[in-house]
Amino acid sequence: MRDRLILLPGWGLGVSPLEPLAAALRGLDEHLQVQIEPLPALGSSDLGEWLDELDATLADNAWLGGWSLGGMLASELAARRGERCCGLLTLASNPCFVAHAGWPSAMPAETFDAFLAGCHADSQVTLKRFGLLCAKGAEDPRGLSRLLVSGAPNTPSSVLMPGLELLAQLDTREALLAYRGPQLHLFAGLDGLVPAEAASDLLALLPDVEVGLIEQAGHAFLLEDPHGVAGAIQAFLHECVDD
Repeated sequence: MRDRLILLPGWGLGVSPLEPLAAALRGLDEHLQVQIEPLPALGSSDLGEWLDELDATLADNAWLGGWSLGGMLASELAARRGERCCGLLTLASNPCFVAHAGWPSAMPAETFDAFLAGCHADSQVTLKRFGLLCAKGAEDPRGLSRLLVSGAPNTPSSVLMPGLELLAQLDTREALLAYRGPQLHLFAGLDGLVPAEAASDLLALLPDVEVGLIEQAGHAFLLEDPHGVAGAIQAFLHECVDD
């Protein structure tokens, strides 16, 4: 199914941020089947359980991709599936979302801990703050933030919290190194959640894969310029198929 691309969304905001990108991709190639699949609604932050759920739900032998947390999960699932995954693409997706000694180009741990505490206290207020961070660096950050948050599903904190806890512990570096298929990773130069330096760090880790940096864009660049992002993805898919 080299004509099927499955996209996974980021934390908390649901599938709507990916819809303009999916529509743009379909417009570029009528033969490409683009599916957006919601993240599992689990009460656990155990990575194995999340991957079991995704592996059982998502079609086999497809391209896997995702935005932010969705890209991290797509990376882990690609490594698990190996040759049963056509290729991997991630958007604003850091191998480690929270910084540590082995991967400093990420969100400071104290910032994330405050975010986690805020979500526990009031998940809806935290989602609004998250929307603002996603929109940082955009031409119209407030407008983009409102768009992101207004399209978010009404998810209970009992489901939002495990997703955040999973985000804190994920380290996809081993998965990315293990997966032998084609990879494209796109980052944003003005991202308020994933430092731009993560792009060069990832390229140093994986010199044989495609890593791109969109300079004047924030975390939600896929919603700011869906046609430009779709063009980059389309070129990557065609290059891999032609090979």
